Amino acid sequence: MTDAHETAADRSLRTTGGAPPDDAGSSVSQAPTPLLEPREGIPPVIADAAALAEVTAAFAAGHGPVAVDAERASGYRYGQRAYLVQLRREGAGTALIDPVACPDLSGLGAAIADTEWVLHAATQDLPCLREIGMVPTRIFDTELAGRLAGFPRVGLGAMVENVLGFVLEKGHSAVDWSTRPLPEPWLRYAALDVELLVDLRDALEKELDRQGKLEWARQEFDAIASAPPPEPRKDPWRRTSGMHKVRRRRQLAVVRELWQTRDRIAQRRDVSPGKVLGDAAIVEAALALPPNAHALAALNGFGRVNRRQLEQWQVAVDRARGLSESQLPQPGQPVTGPPPPRAWADKDPAAAARLTAARAAVSALAERLNMPQENLITPDTVRRVCWEPPATLDEKSVGAALAGHGARPWQVEQVTPVLVTALAGGVS
Repeated sequence: MTDAHETAADRSLRTTGGAPPDDAGSSVSQAPTPLLEPREGIPPVIADAAALAEVTAAFAAGHGPVAVDAERASGYRYGQRAYLVQLRREGAGTALIDPVACPDLSGLGAAIADTEWVLHAATQDLPCLREIGMVPTRIFDTELAGRLAGFPRVGLGAMVENVLGFVLEKGHSAVDWSTRPLPEPWLRYAALDVELLVDLRDALEKELDRQGKLEWARQEFDAIASAPPPEPRKDPWRRTSGMHKVRRRRQLAVVRELWQTRDRIAQRRDVSPGKVLGDAAIVEAALALPPNAHALAALNGFGRVNRRQLEQWQVAVDRARGLSESQLPQPGQPVTGPPPPRAWADKDPAAAARLTAARAAVSALAERLNMPQENLITPDTVRRVCWEPPATLDEKSVGAALAGHGARPWQVEQVTPVLVTALAGGVS
């Protein structure tokens, strides 16, 4: 064990700036230490059944929480599948697993399912881990813990530096992790991502406990671990960048046809959709409604496309041009719940006044609790309760309304009193 790891092993909260101050209003400040090598070196990448079985047995026999991370190839490949899985556990060391060569990790997942998994920004990694059979029952999310504890910078590098006093390498976060073989510097980076994750977890647990927020964090972690997979997004083409420029229904149809054509091509080629055709080009074609491939070629984003591809895009445009009025998409998605807040003043001035008071009250409470407003209570929950408040404005009815919209018990307890006052037109 190196001196750096011996220092980390004491798991005391250290800060180099940007961390919550202690009760006296001060924080420790000292130069961070670069973390350059995993303590047992870079482990070999697990890429066959026999090696996976050994790792599974080792992690099942280990003790304490399991640090888990996954690397994707966003911007390079279609979808959000995992291309490398990293784990670390006391007594088992670090493992780097190739989920392309070993696509079924359900055995490993089952071996550690009852153990607490430590992840950073868990909601980003859990979907791709679920795809390969790894589903935790308990988690500790160090990013979310940092938010609840009041850290202004909650990226893994910032948290490790501010809490533990070590600097992680930052150079390979956006590389193409589908590359094979993976270069050694990338593997070193990946191994270091889980090197101190449990140390970070332990320090943050102590800090949350000191602030009286540990039970809040546990409720948040349980909610993430028990959440079902998200429903497929309705009309994902509407999220095309630059859509605000597209006003007419016929133009919307062009965006839809081009987006869906691009998605099919990207999926077939297993490349990021943006590498097939950029959003800006889709919007440009929608606005121009080109009558033929020659006109399409004159638009930004299509000039260097070969003739066969150009004709493919033009076919999509022509499909949109040929739709009947009844087949054209509506300008906006069906809205469930309250209208956009900007419309409240005209539609319901009283609701607009309630929302203004509620937002101010929630903001003040979040500041007192030293956490982001969106972690105290989601803006959507506040809007829904303000738009349709309970008939009786008391703590029981408002608390029930918050819980009905998915607020956790700790959120109900903290937010209900100030929201009751705000909804009644007072000042908390």
